[in-house]
Amino acid sequence: MEPLVDICNVTHKYKGAGEDSIEGVSLSVTKGETLLLCGASGSGKTSVIRLINGLIPHYYHGEMSGDVFVKGLDVGKIELHELAGIVGTVFQNPRSQFFSVDTDGEIVFGPENIGLAPEKILDRKNMVVDQMDLEKLLGRSLFELSGGEKQRIACASVAALLPEIILLDEPSSNLDFEAIAKLHEIIREWKEQGKTIIISEHRLWYLKDLVDRVIYMDNGKISHEWTREEFSALSESETKALKLRPTEVGEHFSKLFMEEEKNTDPASGKFRVGRSAFPEERTAAQPASRDGIKLKDFYFSYQHKPYILWKQKFTEADGDSLSLCIPELVLPKGKVIAVVGRNGTGKSTFLRCVCGLEKDCSGTIEIDGKTYRGKQRIRVSYMVMQDVNHQLFTDSVVSEVMLSMKEKDERRCQEILDTLGLSTYKDTHPMALSGGQKQRVAIASAIAAEAQILLFDEPTSGLDFAHMEKVGVLLRRLAASGKTVLVSTHDPELIEQCCDYELYIRKGRVVSLESCRQIETLR
Repeated sequence: MEPLVDICNVTHKYKGAGEDSIEGVSLSVTKGETLLLCGASGSGKTSVIRLINGLIPHYYHGEMSGDVFVKGLDVGKIELHELAGIVGTVFQNPRSQFFSVDTDGEIVFGPENIGLAPEKILDRKNMVVDQMDLEKLLGRSLFELSGGEKQRIACASVAALLPEIILLDEPSSNLDFEAIAKLHEIIREWKEQGKTIIISEHRLWYLKDLVDRVIYMDNGKISHEWTREEFSALSESETKALKLRPTEVGEHFSKLFMEEEKNTDPASGKFRVGRSAFPEERTAAQPASRDGIKLKDFYFSYQHKPYILWKQKFTEADGDSLSLCIPELVLPKGKVIAVVGRNGTGKSTFLRCVCGLEKDCSGTIEIDGKTYRGKQRIRVSYMVMQDVNHQLFTDSVVSEVMLSMKEKDERRCQEILDTLGLSTYKDTHPMALSGGQKQRVAIASAIAAEAQILLFDEPTSGLDFAHMEKVGVLLRRLAASGKTVLVSTHDPELIEQCCDYELYIRKGRVVSLESCRQIETLR
């Protein structure tokens, strides 16, 4: 059978990069095949995706040799728009592919752009909304969605074009357990429809029963190739040696969400916030000590209040309209605290309010008897965002880390880069790095900032297992040095490795704050 995708001995180097992104890569994919690309961060997976959708060489310029054919078309010699009806891509950062400001407009943008009749556009919208269970996301602003919700809308916008080839770049990186299960079903449906699917991914467990073939990349080259059966048979030690995530999901990942279902009132569908999200013997929202960092009056809503004579602040009386409602919370000092909960439940909003990025939040932070309000909260905190592209400003990795330092210290900067495996890229432009490498640069900047409260929003979403472990070690070191570390995460391996507490948030409310050791004991 003639391949639908044929990559022939391609070598590519991004403009401004010191090393080849891929070297001598040859790969053929047949119609209807589901292919998984795996490997360490920066191994070349995303570059292969960009070869197939034409972003290399039409958008990402640099040095390139070799040829790429998609459905018989020479990608290097055609216009990029000629691939629009053939290839659809869901990027690692879904915001980079949005063209609208609302969910409905984004889903129908593709069909509208290729000139379909209004009734056919509506048919396609209804089809993908039904298949992907998106009713609750309709009619909403894209800017108020969580990372996982944005990912689901990105998948829907691609599916609405009915492409023959679907490319997914780290599609589960910002998704909770339930959303990953839905993604699994979406991919399964695409597979049954005969789509050719190519997935670059670090999380492997949910794809084992879907993929036909697995390609392992290392330093820009194809190093291993397995069938589905061969890949599933790999032992934990073998996957770890290859810097891959486990192929089996731990019980911890789904534990919180199963407990949430038990605590949902079947009559109203509302969560019983007054109860613990865990078994009865646990105490909800009680820290280990009252001598920690005190948060008070953290109220926030994305629905702004109208001005009268002055700007009105939100209070607890605003009730259900609040996106965040935390009258009081005490966080243990010098600990790593995992902020957990479903997609869109308020984890990122909580972090943004704590560090002062949401100006309408009037909460206060008290540390060692000193109270910080409004912009003052920025002085004692530093946040690594879920989309790190928003906080990369300079033209080199070393400059990015130095920018965060109150007093420039080249020696300490080099130590941080060495610890995170970034020394090789110290003179590279941050935007020329892979998603996982960018994430590490942002983490390096946070470490250099020396704030008392460090906040991380999904810091390991684009990282392989080895670098995730390094991040875990760093978070523990930061806590040991007296920093209080808040980590919003869906990553069970990270929680098990380095977190002391789990702060469980449901619809902007704190349901429980538990010691991870206590949780393990009660299990």
